[in-house]
Amino acid sequence: MTSVLSYAPVAAAAFGVPQFLPQVLKLRATHDAAGISWSWAALTSVNNAAWIAYFALYRYWTALIPACSVTLLAGALTIMLTARGKAQPRSLAAIGAWAAALATVCGAAGRTGLGTLLAAAFVVQVAPSLWTAYRTARPSGISAGTWTLILGELLCFLVYGWHESDPRLIALGATGVTASALMLARIFWTRRLSSPAGAVMPGRIRGHHREPARPLFARRGP
Repeated sequence: MTSVLSYAPVAAAAFGVPQFLPQVLKLRATHDAAGISWSWAALTSVNNAAWIAYFALYRYWTALIPACSVTLLAGALTIMLTARGKAQPRSLAAIGAWAAALATVCGAAGRTGLGTLLAAAFVVQVAPSLWTAYRTARPSGISAGTWTLILGELLCFLVYGWHESDPRLIALGATGVTASALMLARIFWTRRLSSPAGAVMPGRIRGHHREPARPLFARRGP
């Protein structure tokens, strides 16, 4: 059992490396940014850059692979959203201040302080994505593939953190699994409502069959 759990970071890497690729490709193909949060993409890139430092300090070498990939792809997504006018001056200033805070904590408190801050920061990272998705009537721009991969990766880190008794990875994994489940629920619920099969059609239902609606003033006779 121990040997199996030790390979959890390998599984996390398999989920994490292509994680943002479905979202990047979807945005590039459809130009639809409805429901996608610029702050979420930017914070994800910045935070994963800090996780690279954390994993390197703890010698979690396998975990470096998805962290590097997510940093680059989330950064690319941030640039794409910025080109579409999604970045606000206040958000840009907040992201810059956050990056400076991470660097300061890493220098002052080392890997323990950095890991603690990052575990708590994941809530801040995913909050804009959930806020934007749930406030958008039809978040058609969000990629279900990306959030499914996020769910898989964070579930692996939850298992590995439990195995290694690392409270920071446990907190990261639990928060990520919860946020991913909420996001996927939002995506599929809105898709169901907007699909033709989910629309309520006029008429009466008898058993499993729907009768066509009758006009209020039916014509009788010729």
